[in-house]
Amino acid sequence: MNMKKTFLATLCLMTGMTIHAQQIDVQPVPQQFTEATETLMLTGSYQFNGENEANPYAINGLKTLLNSKQSAKDGIRIYIGERGDKAIRKYNKFIPKQDEGYFLRITPKEIVLAGNDEQGTFYAVQTLKQLLNDNQLPITEITDYPEVRFRGVVEGFYGTPWSHQARLRHLKFYGENKMNTYIYGPKDDPYHSSPNWRLPYPEDEARNISELVDACRRNRVDFVWAIHPGKDIRWNEEDYQNLVNKFEMMYDLGVRSFALFFDDINGEGTNPVRQTELVNRLVGDFVEKKGDVTNLIICPTDYSRLWANPGPDGPLSIYGRTLHPSVEIFWTGDVVCSDLTKETMQWLNERIQRPGFYWWNYPVTDYARHI
Repeated sequence: MNMKKTFLATLCLMTGMTIHAQQIDVQPVPQQFTEATETLMLTGSYQFNGENEANPYAINGLKTLLNSKQSAKDGIRIYIGERGDKAIRKYNKFIPKQDEGYFLRITPKEIVLAGNDEQGTFYAVQTLKQLLNDNQLPITEITDYPEVRFRGVVEGFYGTPWSHQARLRHLKFYGENKMNTYIYGPKDDPYHSSPNWRLPYPEDEARNISELVDACRRNRVDFVWAIHPGKDIRWNEEDYQNLVNKFEMMYDLGVRSFALFFDDINGEGTNPVRQTELVNRLVGDFVEKKGDVTNLIICPTDYSRLWANPGPDGPLSIYGRTLHPSVEIFWTGDVVCSDLTKETMQWLNERIQRPGFYWWNYPVTDYARHI
């Protein structure tokens, strides 16, 4: 994953201390932090340790943050890397063991950005960016990690999809605020849904998707491309191959995460047995075969408790008994737009026999635009 070399680079910052306190203002709020009573003024030189070991996107972010500085051979030391890297090895005991966690320390003599993994190091840099104010940093220690595995946005609404530039701005915001998932599934994209889900994107739209994938990579966001075939899917070999071919097209554009939406449809497309057979076959023929594709995500037709069949013959229970255990299953709660509760997730999880993947529709009004 990382180049195991020791690297020492030098960049320029002036350093000094002031007794003026700086408020710790970070979003999301870190798990643990020490109150700052002093600040570090960045006005001198510093040494940069760990460039060839650390997450390159974290390194690029740090360099961008400090891009006006000159090179020097001495000054405050900056240590950056992931658990086990030589540059930050002596700080391993402080790094949280949770996925995407990090340890950040700012003292008068050093700045430490130590991730449990590459994502954690990237998030440490985002926190440092938020803390930097008027060329000052608070003297503090922060230990942080996410409590929720998937944090992000589903572009899955009806109406005019976001523009390409709007999506790029969104992705930058997600990275800065430690969100790790963007699901592309605008209902009125004809190549996502009917009538053209079987067809490749036109050249200009395909290029935009490649750019979004690259932007997600830079911002450490997982780009998930979703397809909505249920309106007119034919449960035959031809349409199965059409689906595989479309996945291959998206894979060639750089996509490595995929979702299938069977929401808001009727007719034969709602058949949960057929849906399960299709998804299980895709796991073997595509996900496992590729080796670098993440777990599939599925949105069931019964995505709300409001109309879901609660019995053992209901679609959710069929999923639980027969759907490949790696597949993530969406759920919107008691109704289409509702808040997450422990009770509704227990109700769901008992049926699908895995933790549900929550699609929080509460702020969405595309189906009721008069609100």
